[in-house]
Amino acid sequence: MEIYLLVSIFIFGTIIGSFLNVVALRFNTGMGVRGRSQCFSCGYTLTWHDLIPVFSFLAYRGKCRSCKSPISYQYPLVESLMGVLFVLLFWKFSHSIGLLVLHLIISSVLMVAVIYDLKHKVIPNILSYIFIILSGISLFFTGPSLLGLAGILISLPFWFIVLVSKETWMGGGDAKLAMGIGWLLGVSQGISALILATWIGALVGIPLLFIKKKGGTIKRIEIPFVPFLILGMYIALFSGIDILYVNAFL
Repeated sequence: MEIYLLVSIFIFGTIIGSFLNVVALRFNTGMGVRGRSQCFSCGYTLTWHDLIPVFSFLAYRGKCRSCKSPISYQYPLVESLMGVLFVLLFWKFSHSIGLLVLHLIISSVLMVAVIYDLKHKVIPNILSYIFIILSGISLFFTGPSLLGLAGILISLPFWFIVLVSKETWMGGGDAKLAMGIGWLLGVSQGISALILATWIGALVGIPLLFIKKKGGTIKRIEIPFVPFLILGMYIALFSGIDILYVNAFL
């Protein structure tokens, strides 16, 4: 019975992921999300069997059924990630329906933020504010603690970098997400999330610094930090890691 439940949750997550792909791609374009999806190459209007999460991509070998143009791997990747994330969140918060629903909504908002940041190198303020509000709501489930200060404490270094660099090193959107992460995870796991994000970002970013153009000059590559922040957040959330042993002093 449990395996069927987990499979059902995974499938539900992929369906939400499919919808989030549409939301992220149409966000701030004025298109809305009600119109029928079309192939970007030939304009073919997709039917229901073209839109089955993950399966349709595999069945048509990653190509448009009409013009055979390649389809971005973003679609099955986001769908699969949301399916796995929904299963993990169910495993983590099945004891509290309220927390589970809250985290499912938060994961959806953050996925849109990640996709948008990867494409445009910026986070819409509305997504940051929604995340902060939802993270604030999570405080009602945890009760009085240092969580109330965690968001401010963890975001302070980010705001300092933003102000000193005048947003050339880091954007204000990253600082706002850090505040939400602090409220959602608390001081110890929040700090761990930021450390993990920095480590992972460095592992990915440093090799890219050595990529050169044909003329031998260094190619400047702008790397969005939001995906690393969110990845670090979920690693800390599911593992409960306390890298700096902050809890020993609280």
